[in-house]
This record gives sequence, C-alpha cells and structure tokens, in this order.
Amino acid sequence: MKNTSKMPAVNGKISVAPSILSADLWHLGQDVVRVQKAGADWLHVDIMDGHFVPNLSFGPAVVRSLRQYTDLPLDVHLMVTNPLNFIEPFAKAGADLLTVHVESQDDTVTALKAIQALGVKTGVSIKPDTNPDVLKPLTDYIDLVLVMSVYPGFGGQSFLESSPALIKQVRQIINASGKKIWLEVDGGINAQTAPLAINAGADALVAGHAIFSSADPELALKQIRQASPEI
Repeated sequence: MKNTSKMPAVNGKISVAPSILSADLWHLGQDVVRVQKAGADWLHVDIMDGHFVPNLSFGPAVVRSLRQYTDLPLDVHLMVTNPLNFIEPFAKAGADLLTVHVESQDDTVTALKAIQALGVKTGVSIKPDTNPDVLKPLTDYIDLVLVMSVYPGFGGQSFLESSPALIKQVRQIINASGKKIWLEVDGGINAQTAPLAINAGADALVAGHAIFSSADPELALKQIRQASPEI
C-alpha cells in the first residue's frame, strides 16, 4: 500500500508533539486547534489498554475525530499488550505514525511490517529500563524511536535522571545504522528538561502538561524548542 503518512522526514530541527493526554477532554477540539495555531509540529496520542500499562485512554474514534480538527501529523503511541490487534483500526482512523513497544507480546518486526503495509510510518518505543541494544536489529524497519523518560501509563510524571544516558545510547545506535530515524523522547518534558533530552540526542519531544496547561502555548513551545542548555 502506498505510504500516505503526513509525518515529515528527519530535518535537523527540533519537533514538538503536544500530548492530548493532558488536554481538556471536554474541549479537546478547541485545545487541538489552539496548540496547532501556537506552532505544534505533531500531535501525540497515547493509546493505553489497561493491561500493558495500568491506565485506559483513547480508541480509534478519538483519532478519527482529531483527523477532522487538524492537519498535524498524528503520532499514535500504542501502549498495548497486543499491538497487532490495534494497528489496522488506528491506521484507518487516520494515524500518520504508529509506535509499538518492544516489550509487548507481539513480534515487533511483524507489527512494524503490518504498519508499513497500511501506508503508515513506523515507530518503536522502549521503557526506561529496557536495554537499547534491542533496537539494533530493528533499524531497517523504523522511522522513529520513542524513548520513554518516565515509566509509561500516566501523564504529569517527572523526567527520570537516568534518561539522558539512555537517549545517548539510542542516538549512537541510530547514527551507527546510517538511517534517518527520528529520536523522540516522552515523559516530563518542559523548558527545564528539554535541553537535557536535546543535548543527549533527541530531535523530537512529547510534552503534555507544559503545553496544554500553559496560558501561552506558543511561548511554551518556543521555550521547549529553544531552552538553553544552561537551564
């Protein structure tokens, strides 16, 4: 199937993806339009099944509705035990990128090939305590690596101090592969922690509370992208 994804190729710029997990769900459409106007690059959608992580979030209907509100690339993160059950419904709903966890029960390469077959960009995520070497045999199949800088399941957590070392290891694996692969970081990202992730090698950042709870999301996005390394 032809790739119809809106996800851009790696371009040397820092991209920021506000996470709707921190949006006001009563006014989700308005919140999405607000962050799009503020200059968000992508929109991050966390999908939780209550099994892989101890929380429930959104289904394909939410992604389908988002697609009506925004032209932003929809960066959909499948925090689910069996991603093969979810790939086609979310691809058809309008996801531009689907990220699966290497720690899930389904075979990761099989899941990535299923995503590619539906014309969607591919991502792989690792938890904070996962050995990043598991990524080495996957680099031919992926467009993005998502490093969790918190333990997945809930928004509003603090950036783990061990995260920069993990991000650096993943950056080394990506560079050694010779592939143009996004390195995205998710968890506790704000103006203070963004430079830690960026300096370690991240080029895409997921931020929820720091953007959706800000009175000035445009300023919040600017601070996350341009935060000084000295902060």
